[in-house]
Amino acid sequence: MARPNKPRRVCRMPIYTHFYAKKPENPVCQQGLELSIEEYEAIRLLDYQGLTQQEAAALMGAGRTTIQALYTQARRKLARFLVEGFPLTIQGGNYELCPGQKNLNQNMEKGEHRMKIAVTYEDGQVFQHFGHTSQFKVYEVENGTIVSSEIVDTNGQGHGALAGFLLGGGVDVLICGGIGGGARNALAEAGIELYPGATGDADAQVESFLKGQLVYDPDTMCSHHSHEEGHDCGNHGCGAGKCH
Repeated sequence: MARPNKPRRVCRMPIYTHFYAKKPENPVCQQGLELSIEEYEAIRLLDYQGLTQQEAAALMGAGRTTIQALYTQARRKLARFLVEGFPLTIQGGNYELCPGQKNLNQNMEKGEHRMKIAVTYEDGQVFQHFGHTSQFKVYEVENGTIVSSEIVDTNGQGHGALAGFLLGGGVDVLICGGIGGGARNALAEAGIELYPGATGDADAQVESFLKGQLVYDPDTMCSHHSHEEGHDCGNHGCGAGKCH
């Protein structure tokens, strides 16, 4: 008996699931392409988030060969969608949600899309070191519009605890400056989407994110996080900018 395939972990369900290169005269009758949820996740992690296949494999709980196969299949389907114009639907597959991940589609039938966005915050700006941030500004968004925001104190919590702090606050997305590898992993396990390398006015960055225009660098990292050994990110380069 063949061993059943292990479900792959998915940390962000698609918000939009139906696409048409050209609007068909009869969508019900026209044969389309189907992208599985885990194929979508492979595209999201590798092409959108800029992760390596090894990093994507660790997040999805699968081997690199599996991720490569999912990615190749997904790219072929996307190519057919672009070249041949077949309708594309994202659905189905063999997957499980990451711990703490919310299915953002659960209210879509009611026309509702709600999420929380947190930004590392200091004096109105995006603070440039995740592990040292003393405040987050948290925005509640409905249907792409900010409906409320509040500044929340972290009470001196460090790198590892901050991911749990955000998860407990129901945060779906984090925008920040520099961030270390351990914190990245903790956020991924919590199912929180990460956008590092952002700078400037916090409110403006959230507005840009909602418009799909956020300028960020997925490779931005603080390379020195061994503070117990005397390192301080304030004395080292942090991605493209400097930590404070």
